[in-house]
Amino acid sequence: MYKFVINGGRKLAGEVVVSGAKNASLALMPASLLAPGVYSISNTPDLMDVSTMSKLMETLGARVTLAGTTQTIDTTRVKNFEAPYELVKKMRASIYVLGPLVARYGYAKVSLPGGCAWGPRPVNLHIEGMEKLGAEISLDSGYIVARAKKLRGGKINFDVSSVGATGNVMMAAVLAEGTTEIGNAALEPEIVALGEFLKKMGAKIEGLGTPTITVEGVSELHPHDFENIPDRIEAGTFLVAGALAGGTVNVANCEPRHLSALLSKLEEAGARLEIGNRFVKLEAPEKILPVDVSTAPYPGFPTDMQAQWIALMARSTGSSVVADNIYFDRFKHVPELIRLGADIEVKENIAFVKGVGALKGAKVMSTDLRASASLVLAGLVAEGTTEVLRVYHMDRGYEHIETKLGGIGADIRRVQSEEF
Repeated sequence: MYKFVINGGRKLAGEVVVSGAKNASLALMPASLLAPGVYSISNTPDLMDVSTMSKLMETLGARVTLAGTTQTIDTTRVKNFEAPYELVKKMRASIYVLGPLVARYGYAKVSLPGGCAWGPRPVNLHIEGMEKLGAEISLDSGYIVARAKKLRGGKINFDVSSVGATGNVMMAAVLAEGTTEIGNAALEPEIVALGEFLKKMGAKIEGLGTPTITVEGVSELHPHDFENIPDRIEAGTFLVAGALAGGTVNVANCEPRHLSALLSKLEEAGARLEIGNRFVKLEAPEKILPVDVSTAPYPGFPTDMQAQWIALMARSTGSSVVADNIYFDRFKHVPELIRLGADIEVKENIAFVKGVGALKGAKVMSTDLRASASLVLAGLVAEGTTEVLRVYHMDRGYEHIETKLGGIGADIRRVQSEEF
């Protein structure tokens, strides 16, 4: 068990390089199940979630290695079609193997993700999508069992735009007979990246990045190498860190087009931005101005930046309102920020934030991935020492963040801890 020890008050300045996108990696890896062979995926981040997906792929018979930022996947010997609870419970994205397995092999047995039930939960969108493609679905002792001699194209219209369900259905549809139309499809860059990878493998897909994706099924696919996109949430986290504690911070190897909503809000908050090809340079505001945000599906303000934005607004010169319209209960970081001196009140899915003159270091506890990021950001500007416990949450989605922040001036150390 580890914790971060942060001595606040150091100004950040310099360049930080963004890693490959976690959420894209978690979709690209299962896509390799659709055709036997060897794949090379560059710009792959070294993260706990990527490691968990690698272990899941290995239980299916694939061989997965990561050398530097290049991941090699060999799916030639895949013979097992069951994704066990022990791995799926660690990461909801494990359900991504459902579509590829039933499309290629006609059978998949995938544990329900931890905390899910058979009912009106997001996992239902995946299940209903498979059924629309002709799969027979049953529930057996906590597992989704899907069977299909051959999937058939169909028309699917999601009640709620879902990144995971869009990706899963798209992967299943590429080997289905006929045409599949996915309505209210997710627009996120990670879905576009997955679609482009599938197209390189030989899939016929139109409408990526629009609400309607059309897939014309093909009889077979073939392996192809691919370069992963940059992680827009990691880039956004570093930009908010710069706005909070910066002089001038250059966030390199990012895709500014994927950050439009956040960049607009940062400018409203007083930051000065230089936007170029694969970089954003931010000069911190002299005073952080209060700015309201409401999360929305891409290209709106991302829910995965909500916690970090609240940390920024906690040091603003006034009051702001932060509404999360994606996950109504995603505010577990708020009590911990209050321990650092923040003035925040949550009512239903809305946080009311009053900026304070200073935050003060304290011991705080991470509860999830993005909550962890908000606590680290707050610790960067808190007076004295902040200890952030349970940093394994952060390791799921941020690659060596203490090294990257240290490289631009933060005083942050990872130390062993017996505290949980």
